[in-house]
Amino acid sequence: MAISRAQLVKELEPGLNALFGLEYRQYADEAAEIFDTESSDRAFEEEVMLSGFGNASVKPEGQGVSYDDAQETFTARYTNETIALAFAITEEAIEDNLYDRLASRYTKALARSMASTKQIKGAAVLNNGFDNTYAGGDGVALLSDAHPTLSGTFRNELATAADLNETSLE
Repeated sequence: MAISRAQLVKELEPGLNALFGLEYRQYADEAAEIFDTESSDRAFEEEVMLSGFGNASVKPEGQGVSYDDAQETFTARYTNETIALAFAITEEAIEDNLYDRLASRYTKALARSMASTKQIKGAAVLNNGFDNTYAGGDGVALLSDAHPTLSGTFRNELATAADLNETSLE
């Protein structure tokens, strides 16, 4: 569906004082401060977590060395996706517009939309951090009191729920 003259009625008549709505301040790229960005030409990428070893022990003189095992613990899969949006304008809407160049205005609006989508998708990781529907590679939510390890579980949230501030961190 193309943007037509019917959607731009006021821009076809003399007397328009101003166009507004696309000039609002844009926020910085906050997703770049949270995530590392990597390029990929695959449908998905996987990362495998290794368990490592426990602490080393003191070996008494004449005794054998202790051995430990290491293994893969879980795999995180990142599925790449394409986001896309476009617009079309009828030739008549471009020719009859009295006030500005439609294509350049809507091209900027499209760029703003794509940047906003990127921020929203990045924030969704944190906004859904307590929701097990959005589990990470270890099978639990990002913020959980039951992240599985080989020796049990660990928590990365407060024992008693509290707002994030200096007092709750201390």
